[in-house]
Amino acid sequence: MRATTIALSLAGIIASIGSVNAATNIEFWHSMEGALGDRVNALVEDFNKSQEDYVVKPSYKGNYGESMNAGIAAFRAGNAPDILQVFEVGTATMMHAKGAIQPVQEMSEKVGDPIDPKAFIGAVGGYYSDTDGKLVSMPFNSSTPVLYYNKDAFEKAGLDPANPPKTWEAVSEAAKKIREAGYECGYTTSWPSWILLENFAAWHNVPFASEDNGFGGLGARLQIDTPVFERHLSFLADMAKDGAFTYGGRGDTSNALFTSGKCGMFTGSSGNRANILKTGQFNFGISTLPYYDGVEGAPQNSVIGGASLWVFAKKSDDVYKGVTKFFKFIASPEQSAAWHQGTGYVPVTHAGYEATKASDFYEKNEGTEIAVKQLDAEHHRELTRHTLGLPAPNPRY
Repeated sequence: MRATTIALSLAGIIASIGSVNAATNIEFWHSMEGALGDRVNALVEDFNKSQEDYVVKPSYKGNYGESMNAGIAAFRAGNAPDILQVFEVGTATMMHAKGAIQPVQEMSEKVGDPIDPKAFIGAVGGYYSDTDGKLVSMPFNSSTPVLYYNKDAFEKAGLDPANPPKTWEAVSEAAKKIREAGYECGYTTSWPSWILLENFAAWHNVPFASEDNGFGGLGARLQIDTPVFERHLSFLADMAKDGAFTYGGRGDTSNALFTSGKCGMFTGSSGNRANILKTGQFNFGISTLPYYDGVEGAPQNSVIGGASLWVFAKKSDDVYKGVTKFFKFIASPEQSAAWHQGTGYVPVTHAGYEATKASDFYEKNEGTEIAVKQLDAEHHRELTRHTLGLPAPNPRY
C-alpha cells in the first residue's frame, strides 16, 4: 500500500514538472495550399525545432476570403486563433476591427522584444502600419504581378524565348503566333481587377480612383473611364475577339491554364513561381508587366498584393511572447531570403533582399529579381501607391 502511494506521488510530481515546462501552443490559420502550403509547413517546422518554449500549429482554412471570415467568426465565438493570415484587401477591415486585434509592434514592445518597422522595405512595411508608422500586422507574403511565358511555346511559335514582349501590342502579336502554333490559349491573366486595372494604373502612372487613390478619404470612386483605360479595355476586348486573350475568371482559376501548358503567356502573382516550378512541365521565363508605348511616364512601378499576419486580442502574455519570437524568426535575413527564393514572393525585409543578392540567387535564377525591381519599393509615387479605402471587387493573391 505504502509503495503504491509513493509511486502515485512520484507520478504526480513528474506530471506537475511536465506541465510547468510544457511548450505554449500558438494557433496559426492560413490560406496557403499546394507548394506554398508545403513552404509554410516547412517554415513552421524550422521554427518549432529552433526552440523548445513554443509550438506553432499551422492550419489551412481555405482561400483568403474563407479564412478571414472564419477568423472573424471564431473571434466572435470566443475561440479565435492566435495568428490569422489576411490578404491585403482585408487590411482596412482588420484595422477597424476594434477590440479584436492586437497591433504587432505594440505587442512586441509590450513583451520586451520589439520588432523594428524599419527592417521592412518601404512599400510593404508602410502598407501594414498605422499613421504613426507602427506595424499593425506582420508583413509576410507580399507579391506583385509579373508576366510569365512558356519558353517551349515561344520556340514552337518561332518567337525568341530570350526576348519576351514588353508592350501590349507585342503581347497580342505573340499570343496570335502561339495560337497558330497549336496552343489553346495565347495569353491569360489571374485576378484581372488587380492586375489589368489597379496595377495597370500604377504601371502607367494614372489614377485608379479619386481621393488620391483612396488615401484622401472614404468617398473614393473608381476612375476607369479615362482615355488610357478606354484604350486598354478596348484593346483587351479586341484581343479576346481575335482569340489572343482568354478570360480565365475573376480569381486565380486561370493559373491552371498556364501550368497545364495550354496557355503560352500569363500575368499573375510573383508568388505563383513555386507552383509553376512544381506543376509546370515546361521551361518558363519571367518578365515585366506589359505597357503601352506613348503613355507618358510608363512604365512606373507595380503595387503589392499578398497577405500579412494579424494577431488577435485577449491572448496571454506567453502567447504574445511566442508570437513575437515566431515573427522575428520569419523576418530574419535567412528565413526572409529563403521564403522569397522558394516562393517568388518579394523579400519583405531589406536584410532578406541583401542576403539573396549576396547568394547570387538572381544570377542563377533568371527573372527572379524582376518582381523586386518592378515593385520599386522605395520610390512609390503619388499615383502608384496601393489603392486604399475602396471596396474590393474580388480577393487578390
